[in-house]
Amino acid sequence: MLDSQPLQGKTALITGGAARLGAMSARYLHAAGAHVAIHYRNSATPAQELLQSLLDLRPASASLVQGDLLDYAALPALLEKALQATGQLDILLNNASTYYPTPLDEATEGQWDDLFGINAKAPFFLSLAAAAELRQRQGCIINMVDIHAQRPNKDFPIYSMAKAAKAMMVQSLAKELAPEVRVNGVAPGAILWPEGELGESAKLNTLPRIPLARAGRPEDIAHTVLFLATSDYISGQIIAVDGGRTTFQ
Repeated sequence: MLDSQPLQGKTALITGGAARLGAMSARYLHAAGAHVAIHYRNSATPAQELLQSLLDLRPASASLVQGDLLDYAALPALLEKALQATGQLDILLNNASTYYPTPLDEATEGQWDDLFGINAKAPFFLSLAAAAELRQRQGCIINMVDIHAQRPNKDFPIYSMAKAAKAMMVQSLAKELAPEVRVNGVAPGAILWPEGELGESAKLNTLPRIPLARAGRPEDIAHTVLFLATSDYISGQIIAVDGGRTTFQ
């Protein structure tokens, strides 16, 4: 039987939730009845705008959590901020990401620390901080991964490796946190292009290799996030939302 608000009474924390895929996922989880705690670091204006749009639809149904995910010691405090609105956490969406090229002859240790920090270390330790609450609530963790965790993107070796670590985190935590907590992932393909010249180059190189011959939409990702948040017998899985690219290449 279909439920129009299957997440009613539940709370979701979305890291990097102020824009792009995070914001769309927040809208979908909110529409399904969840209270959404929208994390942001510097994007105060879009975060406030998203918050207000959700509160206009349903009062007291969303909140903001500001914090730097690279401040690992402060992650438990960040989680406590998210808990203040409802006193509970049922869904953790590790969405925040950093993405830029690191060609081998230009790669630096600072880039490694930044890309692995946001894409792997922060979601791991935030998940650990949330584990007790999620266990109590029989909750779930959803990691936003990338199809390049499986097949590396040229000139993006550090990013690809960091996302591969995040993909393995799905399987590892699914085993470690079972049976109380389900852990899954979503691997977007060509959904939102980078800005500027990098985006135009990506379009020319990528679109001919997608069997469905088009880019996806943020809604495609958000729909999959909602599916995983409401599927009680799926754990340890990563769903590629890529128009068939990884299946047929």
